[in-house]
Amino acid sequence: MRLTSMHYIRLAVSPSSLLTITSYPRLTTEQMLRKDQKTIYRQGTKVAISAVYMDLEAFLQRSNLLTELSAFCQAHSYDALVAMTIFFNAHNEPVRQLAIFCPHVALRMSICGVLEQSHSPALKLTSLPSTHPNLQAYLQGNTQASRKKLLPLLQEALSAYFDSMKIPSGQPETAHLSREQVDKELDRAGSTLISGLSQDEEDPPLPPTPMNSLVDECPLDQGLPKLSAEAVFEKCSQISLSQSTNASPSNK
Repeated sequence: MRLTSMHYIRLAVSPSSLLTITSYPRLTTEQMLRKDQKTIYRQGTKVAISAVYMDLEAFLQRSNLLTELSAFCQAHSYDALVAMTIFFNAHNEPVRQLAIFCPHVALRMSICGVLEQSHSPALKLTSLPSTHPNLQAYLQGNTQASRKKLLPLLQEALSAYFDSMKIPSGQPETAHLSREQVDKELDRAGSTLISGLSQDEEDPPLPPTPMNSLVDECPLDQGLPKLSAEAVFEKCSQISLSQSTNASPSNK
């Protein structure tokens, strides 16, 4: 039996608190995530947002889930995955939950921080226990905040992530590099330096360019000298004083 979007809708609005997607033929984790998925992309970082129509607790109890989530992200080059679960309880009330899976600590903290502190809309998140450091789960108190309203927040989270990764001026950009990467960068820089020195030794220096040519560093290329009012006044005073001094002997 092939599940359609209508099956998911009927399943989600079912008044039974125990009726979840597991009542239908079993789907793989990838099939569940890709069934209703959006992707945001910025500066080489991709985040997948999947709607999953079942209780988050039941979803997290799937066997080998974390291995499958990791394989899913690697297969599609996702840096993070946000699973938005929704189901209806015994009172036919919607229940929303969130799960953020991300092996990158800085990116996961940025996403969780923006979602937790959001006021427009206020998601009213309550942290749920998680046994894996790469996964953070929440109960979403604001059930009116759909994925459409969550997408701008995730864009904001990516902006915050890239802002936090900017290296302050004057500090080497090695904080997030492994030892092997640092060694490679040093070797590359050393090779470039040696190559440059060898070229300087082998090639004779070029003759200096005449200063009357309009080239870089030529005074004519810099335009007219900049004069301040004070400099002009001082120059005029010197000229006037010089004329007065020259005129004095002739008067005598």
